[in-house]
Amino acid sequence: MDYSEQKIASMLRIVFSIISVMIISTLVTECSEHTDAAKLPYYNTADFSPLFLSSSEEINKKVKHVIPAFSFTDQNGNNITDKEIDGKIHIANFIFTSCISICPVMTRHLKLIQSKYYNNPGVVMLSFSVTPWIDDVRRLKKFAVQHEITSQNWHLLTGNKSQIYTLARKSYFAEEYLGFTKDSTQFLHTEHIILVDKNKRIRGIYNGTLELEVQQLSADIRQLLKE
Repeated sequence: MDYSEQKIASMLRIVFSIISVMIISTLVTECSEHTDAAKLPYYNTADFSPLFLSSSEEINKKVKHVIPAFSFTDQNGNNITDKEIDGKIHIANFIFTSCISICPVMTRHLKLIQSKYYNNPGVVMLSFSVTPWIDDVRRLKKFAVQHEITSQNWHLLTGNKSQIYTLARKSYFAEEYLGFTKDSTQFLHTEHIILVDKNKRIRGIYNGTLELEVQQLSADIRQLLKE
């Protein structure tokens, strides 16, 4: 092989290498985009059986459960209703300020969500007090200060006990299937955090005492923002 042939062969190898890199890069990108586009399931019942649906027609037909109207008061004395979550992604959990077990842990972990989506008006955090007869606005404000809850989109809520418990068990399914066997006279204490999409449909449930699950919650919020 003379010099010119060697030069041509070398150039062909370079071109082939460049094309190979481009093809691999494209495949990786497409794979990543496909993964990003994966839809989170819908949850229609208290047993949290997942529904993996794609078309809007199928979703509207099969997913009937949505978070209903509500009205409570937050740590700043503001009236917070279901209008606050219209067209927004939100998460809900249930705590009480005198809790010394799971509530401080959940609150600490939820600060990861606060820091991640602090300036995003499309993400709302709702922490309902399960002892609203104790947790008035003043106590909730004190709790917020102690735990450095500073986001305007994180609402600590108090109000009518029966309404909170009914919302927790029958709407958010906060105690999973147990929600249908308890009434408002039985104390509500759960580590679950519920993820709800812009159409008020449940899309995820997480153990708020586990940091890894809250990190997954953060990733799922990011996924819902793309829908």
